[in-house]
Amino acid sequence: MDTPALRCLLPVLLLAAGAAQAAIPVYGYRVVRSYPHDTGAYTEGLFYRDGHFYESTGTVGQSSIRKVDPATGEAVQRRNLPPPDYGEGIVAWKNRLYELTWQSQHGYIYDLATFAPLGSFTYPGEGWALTTDGTRLYMSDGTPDIRVLDPVTLDETARIRVTADGQPLANLNELEWVKGELYANVWLTDRIARIDPKSGRVTAWIDLAGLAPKPDETADPTNDVLNGIAYDAARDRLFVTGKRWPKIYEIELVAPAPAP
Repeated sequence: MDTPALRCLLPVLLLAAGAAQAAIPVYGYRVVRSYPHDTGAYTEGLFYRDGHFYESTGTVGQSSIRKVDPATGEAVQRRNLPPPDYGEGIVAWKNRLYELTWQSQHGYIYDLATFAPLGSFTYPGEGWALTTDGTRLYMSDGTPDIRVLDPVTLDETARIRVTADGQPLANLNELEWVKGELYANVWLTDRIARIDPKSGRVTAWIDLAGLAPKPDETADPTNDVLNGIAYDAARDRLFVTGKRWPKIYEIELVAPAPAP
C-alpha cells in the first residue's frame, strides 16, 4: 500500500536499513616502538601505570603478577600464584590490585605497592580479564557478556551483551578502557574489538595481522596468541602484546580508507 505518509517514511526506513547493514570499519596499525617482553610470560592481563607495565601470567604453576620495567622487560616486582590456581586478568583500583583466576571462581586482592595479599573475592563462572573506567570495573569471562562490577564490593551490578553485526561476540579476552570505549582481544584471532559500553555494539575492529612472531619464534604457536592491551592515558599511547611474545608494541591506529 502506498500512502503519502509511507512515502515520507521510506527514506528514513532505507537509511536505517543501510546503517544496520553497514560494515564495521577495520583499522590497521603502525608500530611506533617496541619493548622487550619476557618470552616465559603467558600474558593474561596487562596495564600501564606510572612508568611501568603491570602484567599477570597464566598456566598452573607459572602464574604470577608482575611490575615490569619497559626498558628491560624485567620484573622489578613479582608475586607467584601457587597451584592449583591459574592466573588471569588484573586491574588496579586506588591502592589495590585485583587478580582473577580462570576456573577457581575466586580472585585475589593485593596491595598495589607491595603485592602483599589483602584478601579474596568470589564470582560464578570463569574469570578472563579486568579493566576500569575509573568508576566501575569490567570483567570478561569468555562469553559475549562483559560483567560490570562495583570496585569496592566486587559485586556484579550489570552486564553488557557484546554484539558484532547483530550477533553475540564470544571469546572476549583481555580488556582495556580507551577514551570511553572498551577494547577487547578476541581470543585466537588477530583482532581487537572496540566496544561501545552503552550499547555493547562493536563499533570498529583493529586488525593486528602480521604483528605476531613467526611460528618458529614462540614455544607454542597455537596458543601463543595476541593477548594484552595497555593504554597510557597521560601520553595517549596504546600498547599490545601476546602470550610469550618477545615484544610489547606501542602502536598507532590507521583509519580505514574512505569508501569510493
